[in-house]
Amino acid sequence: MILVPFDVNNTDVRQHFLKQTLLDAMNSLTERTEPLWGRMTAQHMVEHLTWTYELSTGRTEVHRDIPENLIARTKKFLYDNTPTPHDFKNPILSENPPPLRFESLADSKKVLREEMNRFLDHIPEKLEVIHNHPLFGPLRSDEWQRCHFKHCYHHLLQFGLIIGAAPAVG
Repeated sequence: MILVPFDVNNTDVRQHFLKQTLLDAMNSLTERTEPLWGRMTAQHMVEHLTWTYELSTGRTEVHRDIPENLIARTKKFLYDNTPTPHDFKNPILSENPPPLRFESLADSKKVLREEMNRFLDHIPEKLEVIHNHPLFGPLRSDEWQRCHFKHCYHHLLQFGLIIGAAPAVG
């Protein structure tokens, strides 16, 4: 297991996590890996992360009218240097995981890697391009990076693939 600092406001920590740590941690995920909480299987979790990466590059879109006052309130979460709570429930997602999209966990991991790379390639070229998040509303690439960091960190903890660590102070 990998000890991973949590610091959503540190660009270097976020980028290292998204470019390296996430892939390293996923290597130990198997079909038999059980979640510490929640109803997702390992493959459901990987496909769930893939879906959010697809949203962040505009390959998948969600159309949801989110009131401006709610967007302002929920977006603060992306800048709050605390991990996503274990019992967090996204109000727009079903209680049960959706049907699987891919044949196997290996296939799902392959597609996730492709979508992650697409996002990472997308950042430098399109800093101001906005894609909608179903809960946070319109996000720029830097906000999506914060979202992916918090979201992926949460799910890696959920499956015991990393050990969380508070950021160094000072």
